Amino acid sequence: MMNIGICTSLSNAAALKQAGADYIEENVQTFLVPLEPEEAFAPRLDALRAAALPVTAANCFLPGSLPCVGPGPRQGDILRYADTAFRRACAAGITRIVFGSGGSRKIPDGFPRDMARGQLVALLKALGPIAAAHGVIIVIEPLNSAECNFINSLAEGADIVERCDHPHVRLLADIYHMLRDNQPPDDIARYGHLLAHTHIAEKAQRTPPGVAGDDFRPYFNALKQAGYTGDMSIECGWSNLAAQAADAVKFLRQQIP
Repeated sequence: MMNIGICTSLSNAAALKQAGADYIEENVQTFLVPLEPEEAFAPRLDALRAAALPVTAANCFLPGSLPCVGPGPRQGDILRYADTAFRRACAAGITRIVFGSGGSRKIPDGFPRDMARGQLVALLKALGPIAAAHGVIIVIEPLNSAECNFINSLAEGADIVERCDHPHVRLLADIYHMLRDNQPPDDIARYGHLLAHTHIAEKAQRTPPGVAGDDFRPYFNALKQAGYTGDMSIECGWSNLAAQAADAVKFLRQQIP
């Protein structure tokens, strides 16, 4: 059965365990704090060791202050940042680093798209061995076109992953972003062999599953057809996480085949 996690702070672990969640997906920048010294990370690691749930993934990889494409990409700084992030992820038991980072990967106006693609592929080729050394997988997250102007579909993300050609650089399918841009479930079946993680939320207001009652089953069936056996994180807005989480997890488990 697919493990279901929730994107939130580790401080919610006890309530989410009671709600039936299997894991937490944390935030690279605020939990692994790659720009801060070891003394800042140590208490977070101590809290994790005492927590009711594991943290197995982390999102928000790069801050906007570390652009990875455009006229001034900071590749050297990103590689140093990533080495710290991935090393701390390994210590925390985190196996997937979500590369959404719309602010970092946004293509500046007038900058050639092909050049940006080449810059990102070159960065990922350099990041792959660092990720492998620390036992983590980078998952490229396509974002809907209202949030970012680069990598807006599974097809575009798959092209980047295939150009990179490294086993520790894979693809993420976010069903919310797919719904927002009216992308079909067939894309999951088509590129499922590259998937290593998934996200989900309802289409209209990015609410938790079950609030509006979105029917995700076509996407879940595509994941099953693709042979996907990984995890799914709920990444949404909560009006009351503790009260809504159990219903969201239950709703997904009723739809997942």
